[in-house]
Amino acid sequence: MKIGLVAIAGVKLQTRKFIDLGITLPQFVNRGRVIAQLPSLALLTIAGATPEGVELEYVEVDDVASFAAKPTLDFDFVALSTYTARAFDAYLVADAYRARGVPVVFGGLHATVLPEEAALHADAVVAGEAETVWPEVVRDFQRGGRSRLKRIYREPAPGRLRLDAAPLPRFDLLAAPAAASADIDPRATGQLNRLGPYNRITVQTTRGCPLDCEFCAASRLYGGYRVKPVERVLEEIDAIRALWRRPFIEFADDNTFVNKRWAKLLLRELAPRRIRYFTESDVSIADDDELLDLLYPSGCRQILVGFESPRLASLDGLDRVNWKAGRLPQYVDAIEKIQSRGVSVCGCFIVGLDSDTPDIFDEIREFVERSGLLEVQVTILTPFPGTRLYDRLAREGRLLYPGAWDRCTLFDVNFRPRGMSVEELEEGVMRLWRDTWNAEQFAARKRRYRDIMRNLHGRRSEAESEEYFALPAAV
Repeated sequence: MKIGLVAIAGVKLQTRKFIDLGITLPQFVNRGRVIAQLPSLALLTIAGATPEGVELEYVEVDDVASFAAKPTLDFDFVALSTYTARAFDAYLVADAYRARGVPVVFGGLHATVLPEEAALHADAVVAGEAETVWPEVVRDFQRGGRSRLKRIYREPAPGRLRLDAAPLPRFDLLAAPAAASADIDPRATGQLNRLGPYNRITVQTTRGCPLDCEFCAASRLYGGYRVKPVERVLEEIDAIRALWRRPFIEFADDNTFVNKRWAKLLLRELAPRRIRYFTESDVSIADDDELLDLLYPSGCRQILVGFESPRLASLDGLDRVNWKAGRLPQYVDAIEKIQSRGVSVCGCFIVGLDSDTPDIFDEIREFVERSGLLEVQVTILTPFPGTRLYDRLAREGRLLYPGAWDRCTLFDVNFRPRGMSVEELEEGVMRLWRDTWNAEQFAARKRRYRDIMRNLHGRRSEAESEEYFALPAAV
C-alpha cells in the first residue's frame, strides 16, 4: 500500500493593496518566502506513526489549481493537512482526488475545529492529536478500503498524549537523493543540505501554551501545556543533522521556555550540536539570567516574543489572568537583556485590538524605536475558528466574512474593529509596515546587531553578524 502525504504550502494574501505593498518591501517578501518553505511537521509526524510495510511519499503543493487539474495518482489514499487560511485550497485538492477515485483523509488544526465541514471533502477526518489514531486509520483501510474508514476519528483522551510517546518524524521523506543534493546558501555555512528546497526544518519541543490568549487556539485544541523529554528532542535534531550537517531549525512551539529547569537542560545539550535555531517564548524568559546566558551558545539566534501591544488598555483582558498587561512595564528591559546576549528579539504586535484607536500605529512605531528591537512583526487581529475571539465577535455581529477562511492570514482584515474603521485599520497597518520594514530601517537594525556582536565577540563579530543576516530567521 502507498499513501500520499499532501501538504498545501505558503500563504496567500487576499487584500490587493497589501499584495501590491508587499512587493515593494523586501522584508515582507522574504517573510512570506520563509513561511512557504516550512515543511508540514504534522504529516512528517504521522508518517512516523505509520505501521511498517506501508510506502509513503511526501508531496508539497504550491500551485493548487495546476495540481488539482492533474494530481499525482499513484496512491491508495492520501492524507491532507493544512491550516485555516489554506482550507479552501486543500478542499480543492481533496475533491480532485476523490473525483478520480482516490480516498482522502483530512487532519490538522482546521479539521479539528470544523470536522463536519472537512468531512464534506474527505472520506475520513482525524480530529485532535493524530498520533494516537493514525495507526487505526491505516489499519482500517488495509482491512476494507474506503468502506471501512470511519467518518470521524477522535483521539480517545484529548490532551493526554505524552510527548515522549510521540513518533519520531520522518524527516528522511524530505531528503533529496544524494546525487541531487544541494548546498544551502554559501553565505550561511556552505554545509551539505540534503533536505531539498527547505531553508529551515521544524522540531516541536513543547505543545500548547498556559497563557490562554483570546485570539489563540493553541491552549484549547490540544490540551494543556506539555514538554517533550530532552532526550527525545535531541533524537529528532540528530536525525536532521544526519541529513543537514549544520541545520537551521524552527522550534514549532507556541511558548518554548515556560519550564525554565527543562529549558536549561535542553540548551546545555544543544550547545555541542552546532545547530542554529529560531523559537517563540513569552517575556518571562528575561527573568532568568542563567537561561539567557545559555541561549546563544546553544544555537539560538532569534526569539519571537508576543508583546501584542505597547498600550495597557489594549492588553487588558487579552489573556484570562491579564498576565501580559502586568508584564508591560518590563518589556523594554526584557528586550535589552535578551539582545545583549547576541540573540535578536522579533517583537510581535497585533493591531485592531478592541482598545486600539488610529494613534496605536504611532505608539507601536515609537516603542520599536525606543526599545531597540532588532526584528518586528506586525499582524492584524484575526478571529480564527475555535478561538474565544471568534466566538465573541460572532456573538457581537462583528465578523465581516463568516466562513471566509482564506482571509485568516494574519494580514487581511476579516472583522469590524471597535476603535476605528476597517479603512483606518488597513491604511494604518500599511503605514506601519512601510515604516518598520523598509530598507533604511533594516540597515539600521543590521548596524545595531553588529555593535552588539562586536561587544560580545570582538574580532569574531563580523563573521557571526554576516552569518546571522544570511539565515532565514533574520528576514
